[in-house]
Amino acid sequence: MMTSDAIETTRFGSVAFDVRDVVTLDEGFLGFPDAKRFIVLQHKEGSPFCWLQSVDAGDLAFLVIDPGHYVPDYAPDMPVDVAKQLELDEETPRLVYTIVTIPKGQPDDMTLNLAGPILINLENRLAKQVVVEDHRYPIRYKVFSQEKQGHSAA
Repeated sequence: MMTSDAIETTRFGSVAFDVRDVVTLDEGFLGFPDAKRFIVLQHKEGSPFCWLQSVDAGDLAFLVIDPGHYVPDYAPDMPVDVAKQLELDEETPRLVYTIVTIPKGQPDDMTLNLAGPILINLENRLAKQVVVEDHRYPIRYKVFSQEKQGHSAA
């Protein structure tokens, strides 16, 4: 049984993948409703960053990270309907990612979308971008803002 496939991407060139590794977002991403199937690609060896590369659109990839890397106490409430949709229970292995935005040439201005985490059920490969309505988790969480406050312009 053939389980491998490949996609031509603008960012990574030709990428071969195992179809069993495809993550499916039935509703797509906010703003990208037609891109429903993705693969997770490691950014580079040892990096906490990954890419969610669309297998439906080779030019669509999102830089993501486990939000706990920068926000150790990140723990938004998960709506019960989302758990049902993804067939998650307390024991189900899962991944949580947030989309990372890094303005060109300004890595110190990196932000995480803590209000729209991506939840992946690792057993059935179903995923969903969850809308978190909690003021502690903004759409543009500035990762390095606390460190900058102590520095003055030279």
